[in-house]
Amino acid sequence: MKTLYFECNMGAAGDMLMSALTELIPEPSAFIEKLNNIGIPNVKIERNTVSKCGISGTEINVFVHGHEEDENMHEHHHREHHTHCHTGIKEVREIINGLDVSDKIKADASAVYDILAAAESHVHGRPVEQIHFHEIGTMDAVVDIVGVCMLMDEIKPDVINTSHIHVGSGQVKCAHGLLPVPAPATAHILQGVPTYGGEIKGELCTPTGAALLKYFTDNFVKVNSMTVEKIGYGTGKRRFYDDDGTEILSAVRAMLGETDA
Repeated sequence: MKTLYFECNMGAAGDMLMSALTELIPEPSAFIEKLNNIGIPNVKIERNTVSKCGISGTEINVFVHGHEEDENMHEHHHREHHTHCHTGIKEVREIINGLDVSDKIKADASAVYDILAAAESHVHGRPVEQIHFHEIGTMDAVVDIVGVCMLMDEIKPDVINTSHIHVGSGQVKCAHGLLPVPAPATAHILQGVPTYGGEIKGELCTPTGAALLKYFTDNFVKVNSMTVEKIGYGTGKRRFYDDDGTEILSAVRAMLGETDA
């Protein structure tokens, strides 16, 4: 069976998953060009090859109105200021439904966003319809989610396995203050999924990354047995170090290959 395996030893974010998957397809540049032309408003996507810890990987950058969002917006899309820039779940669904992609990709992307919105609704104790996302964070998440859905549709694995997910430890800063890691929305999404913390301080798994993995993964496995044919590295933008100051490779590793039925 054609098997896709995500190794999440350093957690997962939407851009890391998308970046790793682009390394598994024949023409990643053509995919980025296509993604730039499906109609996501005010957005430009760039794909770069980067080297971290001596390993070559892919980093995808999203620019909204010409600006790349800051780290906290990327990790937590429910910021409550600048109300004129807010987008509700209804508007997000309208954006997705208006894109030049197949009905299957639209359905997959909407379902992933529903997981994200339901988690925010639960955490904030408000109906889903009252949850609003910052515009830049919204567009960035739409790119990540739709991009991953498009790549999954192109790769068409028979089964998707994911490792136990490293979520990090400590606290993360958001608009409401300091929250524990994993952040409440991430923790809610990952209920029932094998996760672990560790020595690394910081948020390794974001809500968007968690929602994508929860939706697409067939099995969360401690050990994955497969014959690997392709490997992709999707690097994160943050840098992490151990107690000795040695940098730790922040990346999702995606492996494509075959397993016995």
